[in-house]
Amino acid sequence: MTVIYRRLARLIAVTALLPIAAIAQEAATPVAKPAADAAPTEAAAPATRVAITTNMGRMIVELDAAKAPGSVANFLQYVDSGFYDGTVFHRVINNFMIQGGGFTADLQRKPTKAPIPNEANNGLSNLRGTIAMARTSDPNSATSQFFINTVDNPRLDFVSEQNAYTWGYAVFGKVVEGMDVVDAIRAVETGAQGPFQKDVPKQAVIIEHIQRVAADAVPASGAESAAAETAGD
Repeated sequence: MTVIYRRLARLIAVTALLPIAAIAQEAATPVAKPAADAAPTEAAAPATRVAITTNMGRMIVELDAAKAPGSVANFLQYVDSGFYDGTVFHRVINNFMIQGGGFTADLQRKPTKAPIPNEANNGLSNLRGTIAMARTSDPNSATSQFFINTVDNPRLDFVSEQNAYTWGYAVFGKVVEGMDVVDAIRAVETGAQGPFQKDVPKQAVIIEHIQRVAADAVPASGAESAAAETAGD
């Protein structure tokens, strides 16, 4: 009997430990928690685009407000006010750039707003198809005039604030449709006219209208896809 009682006592002791072991194992195994919902991300606002309609066709330009906020805001003020309507590309150099936005068809300079700070040090390069602010020899003299690079012009990029040349010219967007129009303008015959001794189109290239357009706008024409203003201009 003594042997039987001892065996029963051992069995009871082992059985009594089983729930404790099970609880310990459950505690050691972490319970997976449902993943927290990812914070909703806001879609980036589409870049502002404008249509530059000329008597030679239309271009769509995408503006880079992230890299050149002041230049874009300044340009859009002129656009929204209708300032550019009836101005011309008054300076055209085939393998360089086409410049406009400051003179009427009879080459009268239009009064402008105050000049803006130079944003050339924004990481954007003066590559073919980019649009940049024209200025005088004063780095911070840009107002309404702009130019479109017809070739890569890295020499116009920011280098340092040492002098007017190294300051560079502020790129603030690029042509996304209508480079064929830019190429047609760059090829026009030029010469002396009005206050300019050279580079003025003999047949006026008129900017008929510039307006904001939808981000996916395509030119109605179906076109596919500077040293800017010098002192004394």
